[in-house]
Order: sequence, then C-alpha cells, then structure tokens
Amino acid sequence: QVQLVESGGGLAQAGGSLRLSCAASGRTFSTRTMRWFRQAPGKEREFVASINWASTTPYYIDSVKGRFTISRDNAKNTVYLQMDSLKPEDTAVYLCNTDSVPYGSLYKLGDTWGQGTQVTVSS
Repeated sequence: QVQLVESGGGLAQAGGSLRLSCAASGRTFSTRTMRWFRQAPGKEREFVASINWASTTPYYIDSVKGRFTISRDNAKNTVYLQMDSLKPEDTAVYLCNTDSVPYGSLYKLGDTWGQGTQVTVSS
C-alpha cells in the first residue's frame, strides 16, 4: 500500500516562496495521479492542485493559478508544490493525496493521504 510523507513547510513572509515535497512509497508511483489539498484552522479541507502520470495536464484552483506550480519526479517517487507570491490566506496544513489505483481522475479526491506539513504566511 502507498504511504505519503510531506515536507518543506515552514514560515514565510507575504510575497515569499516555499517548495513542498511529497515522497511516496510503492512501485506504481508513475501511474498515479497526485494531488495537493490544504486545511486552514476552522476551515474544511480544500483541493489545491493535481497532476497526472505524464505531467501533461496539471490542474489548479483559481485562487492559486499563476502562483503555485505542481510537478513530479517519477524517478524519485516525489511530487512537489512550488508556492510563490504567498499570501496570509495560504496559511494551512498542506496534505498530499493519491489513489489506491492507477490513472485516477484529476478532478476527484483519492483515498490515500499523508499527514501534512504546516505552511504559515505572515503579513
């Protein structure tokens, strides 16, 4: 079964940058759709971005378009979220998400989660 471990969170000033990583176990990483979600204090978990097996169709919510970039390195079993022009409203725990089956939808929630990494953006 796939396990996901996020890293790279921390403190940033508004306008700054952070790069999150999600390392995945398993032999079939290259066939799995990968996603990032986030959950702010007192808020529901929110979809952020997703990327397919070939990195050809990344998808983002409107609030992060032009600021965040999702990418993957299948040789390292890792997906990344480059976050630029950070805003205080980006403050949240960021969670990596995938499916227990290959070739999942870019637009649906998977059933496998990491524990999350905290991102805090100050004004």
